Amino acid sequence: MADMISETMKGKFLLAMPGLPDPNFAQTITGMCEHNESGALGFIINKIHPLLTGRELFEDLNITFDRSVDTLDIYLGGPVQPSGVFVLHGPPFTWNETLQVTDWLALSNSRDILEAIAVQKGPADFMIMLGCAGWGPMQLDNELHDNAWLTCPMTRDIMFGTKCDLRYEKAMMLIS
Repeated sequence: MADMISETMKGKFLLAMPGLPDPNFAQTITGMCEHNESGALGFIINKIHPLLTGRELFEDLNITFDRSVDTLDIYLGGPVQPSGVFVLHGPPFTWNETLQVTDWLALSNSRDILEAIAVQKGPADFMIMLGCAGWGPMQLDNELHDNAWLTCPMTRDIMFGTKCDLRYEKAMMLIS
């Protein structure tokens, strides 16, 4: 059974080991949305895009927006599909393209959720991401086996209730 994943990381945080040399993941916390025999998908939740704001993103996408998004943070979700726009969010979970991750979290990448967020009609809790973190079949399992990552439960408080620069440290406190 060497090709079977030992434990799914879906709904968990991956924390980069201190000192991880990969600049894409150094000091990062990644919320895992999928992990199965086909691979894994997650989003870095503590790297804000240094230049892009909600205003510029919605202008680029030709989405009507109000002033509330002028300074909205856009996150660098990972090095894969860097131009892809994804939304990690709380309820409601009724958008066109939605993957339920936990009972309180879903992933969407459809225009309808972005249009709703742009005019303050979207979910109360959300993070807009550019790009994602992806692993091929068994790749993440091998990295976990090699102790490249620390893991802990994914919590709503860390994802949506903690300042971005404190998320990694706060999640480290959950590791038992």
